[in-house]
Amino acid sequence: MTLWWLGHLAEQQDEYTKAISYLQPALEILQRLKSPHAESVSASLDRVMRNS
Repeated sequence: MTLWWLGHLAEQQDEYTKAISYLQPALEILQRLKSPHAESVSASLDRVMRNS
């Protein structure tokens, strides 16, 4: 969850490369844990990648 928030903050500052570096591992971890939050992180990562 911390990585997700760091990615979100980096996105808000238009630091897309940094956001991706936080969101990708966050997504991998949440998917391994089968967390329902993985879908939200995936959507955030997709959005950042479109803007970068």
